[in-house]
Amino acid sequence: MPLQLPTMNFRSHRLLRRSPPPPPPISSKPTAISGTSGTGLSSLSSIAQISPCLYLSSGNAAGSRHLVYSRNVTCIVNATLEIPNSNWPDVDYIKVPVPDLPHAPLALYFDTVADRIHQNGKRNGRTLVHCVAGVSRSATLCIAYLMKYHRLALLDAYQWVKTRRPVVRPNMGFWQQLIQYEKKLFGKNTVRLVPSPLGLIPDIYERETRSLIPVWNFR
Repeated sequence: MPLQLPTMNFRSHRLLRRSPPPPPPISSKPTAISGTSGTGLSSLSSIAQISPCLYLSSGNAAGSRHLVYSRNVTCIVNATLEIPNSNWPDVDYIKVPVPDLPHAPLALYFDTVADRIHQNGKRNGRTLVHCVAGVSRSATLCIAYLMKYHRLALLDAYQWVKTRRPVVRPNMGFWQQLIQYEKKLFGKNTVRLVPSPLGLIPDIYERETRSLIPVWNFR
């Protein structure tokens, strides 16, 4: 059975499934404005819209007053130790002080951040979640929110976030915490960790590493 990605219906504010499978059609995406989408280095400095009330970005983008205010952001989740809050007027701040390390207990903040994003959205507010690069910590928090409030499986939530911001790549410790969170929410898992030449990786990365055969065997 072919894998189907969730696509965002921005009119009904719900995540839906549609056929054919990935990628989502361009018409399902919000109209791009400066600094919102792209790949490679441009994606690192962009702000990606994950849902009608949720954005994801790097710390540099979150520090741009023009980019933040142009999206009517009312709450910023700063998932870093490194970057201070900008403390702009009319913007609430939440600090998630964790390093981007596999042993960092980011799961302690899954419910708190997801609840705040949800409540802010109910008040017609918009939340921006950022870390340093917008790749690991902030992406993990966005995935957890989609699982809890849009009832998406981990696999679907990750694939949706990746379509919106292609550079996302949670570290292995965060993957393990997301897998445990999915089990807690739904009683089953759609992603598992498997061995690879690089160590344990999510099985969705498996294709990327199958061709990685060591050239030298160091002992």
